[in-house]
Amino acid sequence: MQLNYLGLMKLLPGVQKPDKRLNFKQKLKWTGLILILFFVMSQIMVWGVDINAVQHFLFLETVLGSSMGSLITLGIGPIVTASIILQLLVGSGILGWDMSKEEGKMKFMGTQKILTIFFCFFEAIAFVMFGAIPAAGGNLIALVLILQLAGGGILIILMDEVVSKWGIGSGVSLFIAAGISKTIIIRTLSFIGEGGPTGVIPSAVINTMSGRPDVALITLIPLVFTVIVFLFVAYAQSMRVDIPLTLGRIRGFGYRHPLKFIYASNIPVILTSALLANLEIFARMLSNRGFSLFGTFNADGQVTGGLMYYISPPNANTLSNLVVSAVSGVSIPPAAFSWITYFLFMVIGSIVFSVFWINTAGMDSKTVAKQLHNIGLSIPGFRSDIRIMEEILDKYIVALSVMGGAFVGILASFADFTGAFGSGTGILLTVMIIFNLYEQITQQHLEDMNPAVRKFFES
Repeated sequence: MQLNYLGLMKLLPGVQKPDKRLNFKQKLKWTGLILILFFVMSQIMVWGVDINAVQHFLFLETVLGSSMGSLITLGIGPIVTASIILQLLVGSGILGWDMSKEEGKMKFMGTQKILTIFFCFFEAIAFVMFGAIPAAGGNLIALVLILQLAGGGILIILMDEVVSKWGIGSGVSLFIAAGISKTIIIRTLSFIGEGGPTGVIPSAVINTMSGRPDVALITLIPLVFTVIVFLFVAYAQSMRVDIPLTLGRIRGFGYRHPLKFIYASNIPVILTSALLANLEIFARMLSNRGFSLFGTFNADGQVTGGLMYYISPPNANTLSNLVVSAVSGVSIPPAAFSWITYFLFMVIGSIVFSVFWINTAGMDSKTVAKQLHNIGLSIPGFRSDIRIMEEILDKYIVALSVMGGAFVGILASFADFTGAFGSGTGILLTVMIIFNLYEQITQQHLEDMNPAVRKFFES
């Protein structure tokens, strides 16, 4: 049975690893080709979709790294869902696979691919049947629509493998960063739009030339806060606590084990945002059937009542509207209470998921202490005992998981409140992805680069 299962995994569609090490230029070429293909697929709308209804679910694009209504509607959703479920099963010991052995790794990767393909079809059916991507016709059109969405999801799986094996970083990270970067560029520089340019810089220039500098300044508020959030995340990403360690077998050997301030990375805010997105889909589905407890929505798709009203992100122009209200002497709107509840939901949710994630992904103090102790490391000044190391690490890891989770929740909700481009979650993901890509390139490919490019990465 075991051999048959491993044999089945080998029959799955996949991308072969390169026979030899690829240099930086070759990896950059493959990464660029996949990125171009990703953007081309985002412009190909699937046949049979109701375009008008799709507009109500554009909020999913940031979380999924997708383009609703196109071939990449599912985005990275199936990949991330399968990965999270499998990591939880392995991390909790339900699936007793030894990830230090090649057989365990093969089982994990193969099962993840099987689960991902399953979720491509499952999510495609859910999107069509529950109205996120409604079919503009009967059952036959709905079936064709489901097959198109699932096919696009499977293409995303293969593209992710190409980037992971032939390119730089991972496809999942690349697709998220690319989609959010596109949104930021369009909202900053676009000259195209109904009734005028949609980009804030062209709009600010036009307002200034028209003798309305106050309106121009208000228009630039989201761009200013986008830059501020970028800088905050980049700074926080470099913050860490170094734990001094020694190797008992080698006299004089010292090592500092780094614990990042954002210890659980961007996982907490991804899971919180994904939970919020799923709750909204559920609320819309019930609202369409006459149940308004979880949420009510107007003709434009905006939430107007129910539970979702108090945990939905504020309007993109919230801060700009507040500035205008303050200047004109208008009182704060009643919706301000929902901004507070949304803020609390994001912060508390990020803390809970941060603590949950480190305890299931092998990042807790007990697991880290065991890993360090197994290679002979100990904390100087203390007896070489795994229990002592765990107790000391626990003081840092628990605090970092809570503070890091709270930080990403605060920053994401704050960015949403200011109307920062790409949403708070999107900016967090993009900055962390770019930072990780930079670290990977500097560690693996400095010797392959053109001297001018190498100088940039070394600076």
